[in-house]
Amino acid sequence: MRTPTLEGRHFIDSLDLSPAEYDSLFSLAERIKGKPEKFSSCCTGRLMATLFYEPSTRTRLSFEAAMLRLGGRVLTVADPATSSVAKGESLADTIRTVASYSDLIVIRHPKEGAARLAALFSPVPLINGGDGAREHPTQTLTDLFTIKTYKGRLDGLTVAFCGDLRYGRTVHSLIKALARHEGMRFILISPEELRLPERVKDEVRALGEGIELAETTRMEDGLAEADVLYMTRIQKERFFNEEDYLRLRDSYVLTREKLSLAKEDLIVMHPLPRVTEIAYEVDEDRRAIYFEQARLGMWARMALIARLLGVA
Repeated sequence: MRTPTLEGRHFIDSLDLSPAEYDSLFSLAERIKGKPEKFSSCCTGRLMATLFYEPSTRTRLSFEAAMLRLGGRVLTVADPATSSVAKGESLADTIRTVASYSDLIVIRHPKEGAARLAALFSPVPLINGGDGAREHPTQTLTDLFTIKTYKGRLDGLTVAFCGDLRYGRTVHSLIKALARHEGMRFILISPEELRLPERVKDEVRALGEGIELAETTRMEDGLAEADVLYMTRIQKERFFNEEDYLRLRDSYVLTREKLSLAKEDLIVMHPLPRVTEIAYEVDEDRRAIYFEQARLGMWARMALIARLLGVA
């Protein structure tokens, strides 16, 4: 079967890639993971620019580690206060300028739609590293690769999402990508104030025939049935009122006792960072795979970079 070509494309939304294109990336990521030395010079002479207008540890370092492991180099702006943005430069002008120095751009921005706007002005491939509460497609790439690695498939699964489903861009991206696979069932666990937005639920229902969406405010209601538990933190930075955040931040805490209700082959995922929503005692449970999930993200991003640059 012919390998789908991604060379020169942007990656802004989790639906920008078809299921076949995701599968092709997973196959490449597995090959890179198995024999990284074979790919250690495929990006020699290439430069990747990372523009992060929001704090990040895993996404930025994962991308930078990925590019360096492929033999490329990295230019980074991790603090917009030190860039010309502080002087009032527009996003369009920033992107045009940075593209003249680099072969690939990764951007994270607090405003929804900023990555799509940036892509309009970028002559080089541009990757959305997270925009506001809307999208985080490379976390979805990581998450799908993790589920495929541990479950062997992306269909016929019951996936429970727990925590901040209103502002959680990782949830919005992942649930849409999973909805394109057959036999999916989703359990949405959140406080009433942080339920999955109706627009996202409408998109999910439109993407998959017979998709089941069950909503509950109790974590225990979803644990027994789930094949995958996707935990998220209550995001302080998305709240306008600190009192609301403080009231909701400890709504769900996964403990060893609660995990005893779950299947033996459950996998517990988290995009990280963790705050209080997973007790440290859970780290010792073999079903807790969130740190391996972060590591798999590096291999997945290596595959994405290589394909967008047309070097693998």
